[in-house]
Amino acid sequence: MSEREHTPAAELTAKQAAGELERLAGEIAHHDALYHGEDRPEISDAEYDALRRRNLEIEQAFPELVRDDSPSRRVGFAALDKFEKVTHSLPMLSLDNAFEDDDVREFVARVRRFLKLGEDAPLRLTAEPKIDGLSLSLRYEAGRLVTAATRGDGSVGENVTANALTITDIPAVLAGNEVPDVVEVRGEVYMTHAAFAKLNERMTQEGREPYVNPRNTAAGSLRQLDSAITARRPLKFFAYAWGQMSALPRETQSGMVEQLAVWGFVTNPQMATFDDVEAAIAHYHSIEEGRADLDHDIDGVVYKVDDLALQERLGFVSRSPRWAVAHKFAAEKAWTVLKDIEIQVGRTGALTPVARLQPVTVGGVVVTNATLHNEDYIAAIGNDGEPIRDGKDLRIGDTVQIQRAGDVIPQILDVDLSKRPADARVFEFPTRCPACGSEAVREVNDKTGREDSVRRCTGGLICPAQAVESIRHFVSRGAFDIDGLGDKQVEAFYHDGLIANAADIFTLRDRDEKASQKLHEREGWGEVSAAKLFDAIDARRDIELGRFIYGLGIRHVGERTGLDLARHFGAAEAFAEAMGRLAQSDEEAREDLLAVDGIGETVADALARFFAQPRNAQVFEALLAQVKPTPPQQAATDSPVAGKTVVFTGSLEKMTRDEAKAMAERLGAKVSGSVSAKTDLVVAGPGAGSKLKKAAELGVETLDEDGWFELIGR
Repeated sequence: MSEREHTPAAELTAKQAAGELERLAGEIAHHDALYHGEDRPEISDAEYDALRRRNLEIEQAFPELVRDDSPSRRVGFAALDKFEKVTHSLPMLSLDNAFEDDDVREFVARVRRFLKLGEDAPLRLTAEPKIDGLSLSLRYEAGRLVTAATRGDGSVGENVTANALTITDIPAVLAGNEVPDVVEVRGEVYMTHAAFAKLNERMTQEGREPYVNPRNTAAGSLRQLDSAITARRPLKFFAYAWGQMSALPRETQSGMVEQLAVWGFVTNPQMATFDDVEAAIAHYHSIEEGRADLDHDIDGVVYKVDDLALQERLGFVSRSPRWAVAHKFAAEKAWTVLKDIEIQVGRTGALTPVARLQPVTVGGVVVTNATLHNEDYIAAIGNDGEPIRDGKDLRIGDTVQIQRAGDVIPQILDVDLSKRPADARVFEFPTRCPACGSEAVREVNDKTGREDSVRRCTGGLICPAQAVESIRHFVSRGAFDIDGLGDKQVEAFYHDGLIANAADIFTLRDRDEKASQKLHEREGWGEVSAAKLFDAIDARRDIELGRFIYGLGIRHVGERTGLDLARHFGAAEAFAEAMGRLAQSDEEAREDLLAVDGIGETVADALARFFAQPRNAQVFEALLAQVKPTPPQQAATDSPVAGKTVVFTGSLEKMTRDEAKAMAERLGAKVSGSVSAKTDLVVAGPGAGSKLKKAAELGVETLDEDGWFELIGR
C-alpha cells in the first residue's frame, strides 16, 4: 500500500482523490471479473473488502468526484448503510409441524373435516422437500424485479434487493409473454454443501474461523450490508410459492410451481402430487432415505392441498395455513457428558433447569446446553416417594443422549447408567428462587388436585429475573419487535437502572438527554447505534392492538389469544376499561370476556390476576401514555356483516363451525361463543337450543345457513 493510501480521505487533495478513485475502479472491476467470471480470485476477501471500503471512504469525502463506473454504483454490488423495512403485501406465514406419519394422516383428516369431504372424495396433495435456508420474497412489477425482502417477522422484512440480484437463480426480468402486472415469488435461499466446503477451505487458509453450517452462512450472506460480499458467496434459490398476484395463471399449487419454472425460476425436481396420503408419506420416506445424497440441506417435506380454491376455503389459523404442514425429519442424536445443571427463571416465574453439556456436534451445530423441562424430568422418585413416570434419574457427570428436537431445541433423551461415574452427583432442585430468594412453589391444580410439574417463584415483579424476562418478551419479534434491543441490551439496561419495566423503554430518549452519562458514551455504544435504537423505539409507538396485548406477557395469553381479544374489543380504550372492571370482579365484564370465541376460564382468570396487581396496572397505564395501539386490520369493511358480532349455533350442514368462523372473520365480523345484548346476528342450524331461545328473548336477528349465504352474497 502506498503512503497516499494510508492518508485519511479527508486529507487528500481533489486531484489525488480523483486519481485514486480511477485506480480503485479499475482494480475492483478486475477482481470482480476474476471472481465472478472465472472463479479464480487473486486476493483474499479481506483485501478485496479493504479496496471497496477505501473507495467508499473517498467517495463520501468527495461526493462530486463519484465516477459513472464506480463500484458503489454497480448493480448488485453497492454498499448499503442499512436495510430498509419492507411490509409484505401478504404475510409470509410459518407452517405447522408434523413429526410422525400419523400426524400427517391427522392433518389430512382435519382438512377433510373442515371441508366436509368424505373419505372417498378426491383430495390431491403436493409434496416437496423443505429446504433448510432463508425465506425470501421477490416482487415483480411489469415483469421486472423491484423488491427482494426477507421473511422478517412474517409481516415486515428487510430489503435485500441489491443482494438478491447477485444470485444467478433469481431472474431480474421474468420470461414468457403472459406475466401478470404484479407477481410476488417466494422461495428459499440456500448454499450447497460443495460451495460451503469451498468457502470454509478459503476461510481456513486465511486463518479465519470456519462457518458452522450452510443454512446460517446463507442467511448471513444474504444480509450483508455490502452486496459485494453476497456476490462472493455462491448462493442458490428454489422457488415454491407466491404472495400477491394481480392474476393467478393456474388453479393448482402444482400448476403454479410449473408456471414459476416457465418464468425462469429453479423449482425443486423432487416435488410431486399424490391423490393418496399413504403415497405422499411414502414419498417423504424416499426423500428421507436419499437425504444424505443431496447437495443441499433439507429438514423435512411440505405437504399442501393442491387445489387453490380449497386452499382459499381452508384459510389460516393464527400464523399458519390450514392447507399445509411440514413433516419434519427425525432429529439427529448424539452422546455427551452432563457437566452441570443450572436454573433459569422465566418471565412467569417458572424455574427451568438447563443442562450444561460437554460440547458435541449434532446436525452440524455445536450443542453445549439442553433443556431439562422441570424437576420431575431430572428425578426418578417424587416428593411422595413414588417413582416418577417420565423421570430420567439424571446426575451430574452422567453420559447422556441428546437430540435437537425439531432440529432446533436440544433436549436430553436418555442416560447410559453403565457409564455413570462413582462421584456422579444428585441435583437438588431449589425451593427458593435463585434470582430473588423468594419461596418457589409447585401450585396445585384446582380441577385435578394434582401438583403442577413446574416450580414457580412467588416474588412476582420484585424478582429481577422475571422483570428482565418480561421486558425481553415485550421487545420480542411477536410483540413489539424493537431492533437493537436484544437480550443482552435488556439485561444490561435493567441492571444499570435504565429501564425497570416495559414503559420505561419509551421514555429512554428523554431521560438520556438529561443524563450525566449518555447512552452513546456507554461501552459498546456510539452515536449512530444509540440514535438507531431511539428511532427503532419511536417506530413502535404505533402498534397493532393484538401485538400490544401479547407483549404484556400475561400468562396463557399467546399471539392468537391477543389477536382474539383485539378483534373483540377493537380499541385499546375498550380493552383497558373492560380489564379494569374485570380486576374489580365485575361479573358482567367476566361474562363478556368469556363470550369471546376461544377465551375460557383459564385465560379469564389470568387476565383478572394480572390487572388486579397494582404494579401491572400502573405499567399498563404508563404504556398507554406512550404508545397508540391500533385496531386490528379487518379482512373486509364493505361486507354486510363487517363490524357485527355473530354467533353460530346448532348443527351446521353446509360448513363446519371452524369454516364458518374463518369465513365470518374474513368478512370483518366478530365471532362470539354466546348470545348477549351485544350480539347482532345468530346463524342457527338444526338442533339449535338455548342460544336460539335467548336470541328470541333479546330480539336478536336469526338466520339459517341459507339465509347466511344469501346475506353475504355467496
